[in-house]
Amino acid sequence: QVQLVESGGGLVQAGGSLRLSCAASGGAFIAYGMGWFRQAPGKEREFVAAISWSGGGTYFADSVKGRFTISRDNAKNTVYLQMNNLKPEDAAVYFCAANPLRSAQQMTAISDIKLWGQGTQVTVSS
Repeated sequence: QVQLVESGGGLVQAGGSLRLSCAASGGAFIAYGMGWFRQAPGKEREFVAAISWSGGGTYFADSVKGRFTISRDNAKNTVYLQMNNLKPEDAAVYFCAANPLRSAQQMTAISDIKLWGQGTQVTVSS
């Protein structure tokens, strides 16, 4: 069973950047589609970005397109979310997610996610 641990959250000013990392252990990382979701206080968890299990495809929520990128390093069993030009509305707890053999587009459904990390807080000051 794959376990996921996020890191890299913190406080940043609007317009700044952060890079989140999600380290996976305990399974065949290369076989998992990986994604990031976020949840702000009082709001539902929402999809942010995903990368296919093969690494050949990515998918982003409209709200982060052009600002966020997602990548994976299979040698390090780690997926990254590079967040640029952060806005106050990006503030949330960010969760790493994994599903076996999923394309990026298939990673968008919260109900289908098999594995979650514990989350990392991102705070954006205006």
